[in-house]
Amino acid sequence: MSGQKGVYAASGLSFLRGLLLPALLLGSAPVIAATPEETAREVLSKTPIIDGHNDTPHQIAEVFGRDFSKFDLRGLAPDTLAKTHTDIPTSRAGFLGGQFWSVYVDAALPKHEAVTRTMEQIDVVRQMIARYPDAFAFADTAASAEAAMKKGKIASLIGMEGGHSIGNSLEILRQMHALGARYMTVTHSLTTEWADSATDMPKHDGLSPFGFAVIAEMNRLGMIVDLSHVSEATMHDVLDKGKAPVLFTHSNARSVTPHPRNVPDSVLKRLPRNGGVVMVTFVPGFTSPERRQWEYDRAAIAGRAKLEFTGNPAGERAKVDAWIAAHPQPKATLAQVADHIDHIRKVAGIDHIGIGGDFGGVDELPMGLENVSTYPALFAELVRRGYSKADLAKIAQGNTLRVMRGVEAAAEK
Repeated sequence: MSGQKGVYAASGLSFLRGLLLPALLLGSAPVIAATPEETAREVLSKTPIIDGHNDTPHQIAEVFGRDFSKFDLRGLAPDTLAKTHTDIPTSRAGFLGGQFWSVYVDAALPKHEAVTRTMEQIDVVRQMIARYPDAFAFADTAASAEAAMKKGKIASLIGMEGGHSIGNSLEILRQMHALGARYMTVTHSLTTEWADSATDMPKHDGLSPFGFAVIAEMNRLGMIVDLSHVSEATMHDVLDKGKAPVLFTHSNARSVTPHPRNVPDSVLKRLPRNGGVVMVTFVPGFTSPERRQWEYDRAAIAGRAKLEFTGNPAGERAKVDAWIAAHPQPKATLAQVADHIDHIRKVAGIDHIGIGGDFGGVDELPMGLENVSTYPALFAELVRRGYSKADLAKIAQGNTLRVMRGVEAAAEK
């Protein structure tokens, strides 16, 4: 037995050495795993977010009449920040590295007025960049965006929200590109003379012949085709004939929330071949299935009230108000945004996801995503769901930069 005791003693010493040696090498402090929040901030500090859609320029025009003397983006008043959801301090806190600033104008404007207003909105973005050079740097390529971020600035790109902004003219499209616009959303809320919208009656079963010419010219110029807002038929037409990767700059997954503004699985399945990206948005009605159902139900009640109280607007309003009081509006949540990311990863893959919050373009946001400072909270949720650091980096900026480079390469051909 004494021999066996010696063997046990020797093996015990070896075991202790195995435990003690790493501790001695690492020091006496125990190794503590990073929290999801710490992991998210670590990734975003190295690969800050490129967001696909922010309507702050529209708010500057609407609230301040494009007069930059009336506000200061270095620290907006709370009531203004409640509209833009964006200023320089919140952008820094949220690890915003690049932003496609939306130059949106009303889709119902006459075409010549729409062109003029769009140019005015481009000027707002240009003024914003010029007035805050320590925070913003103009970018119009993937390389210039990366260079801006390396300098610690927010790469500022321009995106036109709606094909009505070119007044049915390829010449104007080319001039908008020359002014710096690097994507165009094919439609907004209304069907144009050349493309069907997701939220209006179709006229073309997707794109008209001129619509195909617009897409071809965008591919030639190196302007990203944005398929948010368009009908499913328009999506497929672009994927059938387009020669470059696409973006959905602020859309979610239709299988999760059945809204026509969201992307159906039939399209998600085509993204790997195209190389495109869905930039997941925070719009409550696109995010929460419960909120979307509530909107359907409210619309039905409003329709009934209109018939029931014909000629009696006060009675009509009272009917709808009573229903809303009895059925409080559901709130969208950060977790539901992550549900859309999960679904897109399942159907299209991790290489086809980005972020397009639509900050500044909505009156309400999901709980936990109240302004641009909250991006890290969403990424922490993804860490809790098993997303790797490499996954987070792709969602934050890698996938979007790949689309930009792909569009630029297609234009060179």
